[in-house]
Amino acid sequence: MPFRFLEDAPTADVGFLASGTTLEECFTAAADATLAVMLANPASLRPTMQRRLHVESDASDLALLKFLEELIYYKDSQSLFLRARDVRVRQTAGQWSVEAVAEGETIDPTRHQLSADVKAVTLHRLKVQQTDDGWEATVVLDI
Repeated sequence: MPFRFLEDAPTADVGFLASGTTLEECFTAAADATLAVMLANPASLRPTMQRRLHVESDASDLALLKFLEELIYYKDSQSLFLRARDVRVRQTAGQWSVEAVAEGETIDPTRHQLSADVKAVTLHRLKVQQTDDGWEATVVLDI
């Protein structure tokens, strides 16, 4: 599994460590972890609709924050659970950009086992770093 939950996150928060051999895999794992916090049975999610995501920032960790916030935005504004696919992370002239296709469906309480309502991605402990094995991100979600 490319992510694991942090045991020492504050009680109103859920923290996780996402990893991947590439930055794209790391961001995808972070998106999967965010979905797993909201949805106890993420395998039940059907790819019936798509949304294109695009965010930019001058730092990789803030680009991740904005990327995950987009997934939360769609959950809150359109009642959609989305799974990120085809994630592309680029740095050009000091600017980080993230593009992805997100697939999912309208929240259906009869099929989706709702877990926690994620309100936001926090700046607390937020970090994206390159490691000997690839990339690693620490994220704390406000629930």
